[in-house]
Amino acid sequence: MSQINTAAERRTSADDVYDHLYGQIVSLRILPGTKMSEVEIARQFDVSRQPVREAFIRLGNLGLLLIRPQKATVVRKFSRKGIANARFVRTAIEIEMLRQACILADTRYHLKIEKNLTLQEQAIARDDADAFHELDYEYHRMLCQAADCEFAFQAIADNKAQVDRLCMLSLSNKDEMQVLLGDHREMFEALKNQDQERIVAAIRLHLGRLDATVEAIKAKHENYFED
Repeated sequence: MSQINTAAERRTSADDVYDHLYGQIVSLRILPGTKMSEVEIARQFDVSRQPVREAFIRLGNLGLLLIRPQKATVVRKFSRKGIANARFVRTAIEIEMLRQACILADTRYHLKIEKNLTLQEQAIARDDADAFHELDYEYHRMLCQAADCEFAFQAIADNKAQVDRLCMLSLSNKDEMQVLLGDHREMFEALKNQDQERIVAAIRLHLGRLDATVEAIKAKHENYFED
């Protein structure tokens, strides 16, 4: 039996519900503050409430749902404190991972990353924010692979979940996508040149852009924030 088939068999109804709701929440198709019903979601997927409850718990652990006993579950609003905490953890992890990538990455990974950057550029040309967001996700995964630290990507992804919704709002502006692509290219140049200090400076700048993004979005969508 192939690994693909085995992996597919390991998936559960809870995984399907989780993946769907995660995508809907992060893409802002389900907005902050929206009430979520276990019964309605279970009916939508034609499953019992148990897998829906499991999916809700996982989303709650990522800070995307607010689950309160005897009260409605809601899509969690943005928290500036939560975002700052997530960025702190992510920065610490990515700095060490990128230092190692500078040492270990070889031409094989350079070619994969370069292809990803070309696809990012094409997504911008199409003004396709969803595609750009997926390529951005894969770009950071590739950096972990190049550093032989793919295990670290789950921690990065968990902390990205706190800010991915903000990213989708900011990526509605093509200029913002161009800025992020410029950051990605700068990191790649540092990687190819094995310049650890340059790549650390680049990731700090990249993640530091979040401050201005948070303030700009709060000014337009204050009702999306809880603090």
